[in-house]
Amino acid sequence: MTQRDIEIILMRQLASYLVVPIFVVDTKGTLLFYNEPAEALIGRQFDEAGEMQEADWTTVFKPRDEHDAPLPLDSQPLVIALRRQVPAYRRVRITGLDGVARSLEVVAFPLQGQGNRMLGAAALFWETDHK
Repeated sequence: MTQRDIEIILMRQLASYLVVPIFVVDTKGTLLFYNEPAEALIGRQFDEAGEMQEADWTTVFKPRDEHDAPLPLDSQPLVIALRRQVPAYRRVRITGLDGVARSLEVVAFPLQGQGNRMLGAAALFWETDHK
C-alpha cells in the first residue's frame, strides 16, 4: 500500500460516511476511492474496481455532455478542480461499468493540506432525470 498524506486518509474516512456519492483523486489524478453510494452509479464496488489512473476513469465511463456529445478531458469537473485548483460544476452523462447510461450533476473541488499543499480533488455527484 502506498504512503498517503494524512489529509487524504481523513478525506477517504469522511467519504465513507457520506450518503452522497463521492470520488477522491490524488494530485496525479489517480482515483483513490469512491464510496458505497457511488458504487450504485459507477456500477461496481470500489473493492472490485480498485484505484484507477486518470486516463482510465476519464474515459472508461464514456463521459458526455447533456446533449450526448463526448466530453473533452478539460471540460470534466473533477479534472478542472484538480488541474486549475478551482471548484467546478457540470451536468454530465456517463455509462457505468454495468453498462447503464446515467445523467449526473457533478460538483468538484480541490483538496489542500497544511501550507496550501495540493493533495488532489474530490467530486460529489448524484443521478438526475435529465436525459
